[in-house]
Amino acid sequence: MPTADLPLIGLTVLDFSQFLAGPSAALRLSDLGARVIKVERPDGGDASRELYLADLPFDQDSALFHAINRGKQSLAADLKNADDLVLVKQLIATADVLIHNFRPGIMDRLGLGWDDVRAINPRLIYAGVSGYGPEGPWRDRPGQDLLVQSLSGIAWLSGDGDGPPVPAGLSITDMMAGAQLVQGVLALLVRRGVSGAGGRVDVSLIETAIDLQFEHLAVYLNRRGDMPERSDVANANLYLAAPYGIYRTADGYMALAMTPVDRLGVLIGCDGLADFPANRWFAERDAIKAMLRGHLATQTNSHWLAILEPAGIWAAPVKDWPALTADAGFAALDAVQQVRSPDGETLALTRCPIRVDGQIIKNSRAAPRLGADSAAIHSELTGAA
Repeated sequence: MPTADLPLIGLTVLDFSQFLAGPSAALRLSDLGARVIKVERPDGGDASRELYLADLPFDQDSALFHAINRGKQSLAADLKNADDLVLVKQLIATADVLIHNFRPGIMDRLGLGWDDVRAINPRLIYAGVSGYGPEGPWRDRPGQDLLVQSLSGIAWLSGDGDGPPVPAGLSITDMMAGAQLVQGVLALLVRRGVSGAGGRVDVSLIETAIDLQFEHLAVYLNRRGDMPERSDVANANLYLAAPYGIYRTADGYMALAMTPVDRLGVLIGCDGLADFPANRWFAERDAIKAMLRGHLATQTNSHWLAILEPAGIWAAPVKDWPALTADAGFAALDAVQQVRSPDGETLALTRCPIRVDGQIIKNSRAAPRLGADSAAIHSELTGAA
């Protein structure tokens, strides 16, 4: 999509955040056209520059850093240095959005709290991410995704029966907190378009984790009692009846979603499923799933899917990444983009998942080297002054 057609062209975002939640929010605003300036400490910058997944580097930093910060600019500034702080405040005066994920109280001590910056720029959208919110006994806990999944109950949603808690294999609270922050920023930008005034939006990982469980918590909060039991067989949802889950087949695994058990039994030739009336599909889910587990293991994925998909049954093969990326469906999505370092090295990354006016958004610029844009930004501010 041509850069000039992106919806946030003309907006400037200052990204003071590190690691994942805040930077991922800034990344999405960048994908949509905003100019994002990453404000980093001169001695090392964002700590995720040194956070390597599977020891994979790119350019001068970790590939992970580029996945979260591609397309941004970098200004090296020591917020405890008076001269640098003056420069940063000049930048704030011209910016549209400021994102940070410092612990509660840090920005205020730096002179960059909400009251400080709105005095500098009343039109600014001030966006903050924390681990556990601004107050309460959890306020100063480490705001890390695995810890939040564990504290919030999410880790108890996965795994079978009496097995141990199983966290999601992705940093889901970090990424969702970033997405929620983008929603708040865009909402305040819309309001600013009407009123002319800026505003403040805050999200936390723990509130994100609670919101992610809104379906299940809606049941629990109105019934209380003990934690609901996980299915002993193919657990995939605490509150859904059989056959919901993942089953081994003769050559892999297959997922079955909400499906009438009696009709499923007819389609796959599993006569025993007819013994379970509809009002017992939840209460006897383990017995049903155990019967399905034995039956589905006798044939391949392709055998079952050739029966189930034409019949409108919600079923799908469970793919690993090699199978996913080799599939024609993946190719049709054009989901991968190449970013390029200043030296011409390339790195394959996922693209922005949003389409605007029907067009895919890609950006080939890698993440910035630390302080790469400091001189240009200094020059801009000097010229403006």
